[in-house]
Amino acid sequence: MGHTVPASAADFLRGLSGQRVLVTAGASGIGIAIASTLSALGAKIAICDISDEAIVSARKQLPGVAACKADVSVDADVDALFAMVKRELGGLDALINNAGIAGPTGGVDEISPADWRRCIDVCLTGQFLCARLAVPMLKAAGGGSIVNMSSAAGRHGYAFRTPYSSAKFAVVGFTQSLAKELGPSNIRVNAILPGIVEGPRMHKVIADRAAQLGLSHEAMEERYLEKVSLRRMVSPYDVADMVAFLLSAAGASISGQSLGVDGNVETL
Repeated sequence: MGHTVPASAADFLRGLSGQRVLVTAGASGIGIAIASTLSALGAKIAICDISDEAIVSARKQLPGVAACKADVSVDADVDALFAMVKRELGGLDALINNAGIAGPTGGVDEISPADWRRCIDVCLTGQFLCARLAVPMLKAAGGGSIVNMSSAAGRHGYAFRTPYSSAKFAVVGFTQSLAKELGPSNIRVNAILPGIVEGPRMHKVIADRAAQLGLSHEAMEERYLEKVSLRRMVSPYDVADMVAFLLSAAGASISGQSLGVDGNVETL
């Protein structure tokens, strides 16, 4: 079976049109960028989010999107989410496990057990809860794709962000394990590792660390960018483009990989 040179970018990303895709935390930030990009390429999108306001905004931006409020760390919310996906999309071809939180900033002796557990519950257990319900639907569709959101913090140790880094390292292991487990069912599983992504969450992370060190926000941001080879943040749409690639025919042989979209973060 030979390959032909694609006639256009749309042809290069063939296979996306008509795909039924769930994007968790899909109403803002990286999530809405992913949902918008895939929708523009012809995919049918369902999203969840914990913010009513963000869901209202996403519905305006993406008319026809299936959406509901759900916390991915809560079993009952995830059950309701997948009931909506079955009802509104009629099945599933791809799961984008995007939901996550920044977690606390502080020394390991300063972090409360409750804050630790909350970060692990959302960033890691939430991916498991969604995957366990998505997999039967993907198998019923004859195969598909799961993309798990990790982070550059899943490749580098991250002082004073131990809950977040620990969860994101675990996502890489979860991804590699699922890729082996689900490959025979024609389900590809990959992780994306964003770096310093423009947006409110990163602004808060920088502000919290700046306050801890007694630095200005500008000085703290400069310290972060000095550790990035390209010396710049990445856009949520850079991450969305990678998701589109992985779900398309162009990514048909890619599984079990941890792909950085980070301008080459050298250290954290």
